[in-house]
Amino acid sequence: MLEGGHGPGAPNTLLLHRDANGGVDGLAYFGAQLVLAADGERAIGAIAAETRKHRALRSFVGPKAAVDALWRRVHEWHPPPSTVRAEQPVYAVTPASLLAPDDDVDVRRAGDGDAPVIAEHSARMILGELGYDPRANRAAFAGSVRRAIALGLWWLWIVDGRLRFQLNVGPRTAATAQLQGVWTPPEQRGHGYATLGLAAVARRLFATEASLSLYVNDFNAPAIALYERLGFAQVATFTTLLFP
Repeated sequence: MLEGGHGPGAPNTLLLHRDANGGVDGLAYFGAQLVLAADGERAIGAIAAETRKHRALRSFVGPKAAVDALWRRVHEWHPPPSTVRAEQPVYAVTPASLLAPDDDVDVRRAGDGDAPVIAEHSARMILGELGYDPRANRAAFAGSVRRAIALGLWWLWIVDGRLRFQLNVGPRTAATAQLQGVWTPPEQRGHGYATLGLAAVARRLFATEASLSLYVNDFNAPAIALYERLGFAQVATFTTLLFP
């Protein structure tokens, strides 16, 4: 049984699926993308049926087994993905396992005045990784960046007016906070800034967070090396399907 949400086809809909005993065995968030986690064919089947009401999804993302099972259910009628990221390792680190360098650097939470810099570099990252430029809808994209800044979710490291590192904090639970948008500008790479910046942000976030997590494309060897160098360990595998 599915429950929750804002009505059929509505954006920003969160649905839960309950098994015969009333326990939650599936969850699906329908926004610009579908984010899912589900165990068992009944939950996947119910989410697949709900997906028919959401025709403009940019992507499916979630644990590999769940995404693969959902795609088997919907592929006969759903438009095919333009890009498949079949293996995306999920990494996590705790305060005890963080292998931070001794040097600390002056990372800080972003302020509203940082929005143009963050938006520009976020757009560069999205264009390179996902193949579309969010600046095509500049006002909406800039607004989303400013809202995240207002919530204290963006961190950055700027020296002499030049960005060295940035990231944002995404979904959070009592168990973990997900890191997103980890980025060093190409012209600033090769100096160890990502190692220093990520370690410094992690130190500060561990004042409130039990662990930090993120996921990465399996072909992004430099990023994987960065995370493992800092003590992140793989704990799961995601799959993402990207649609035109």
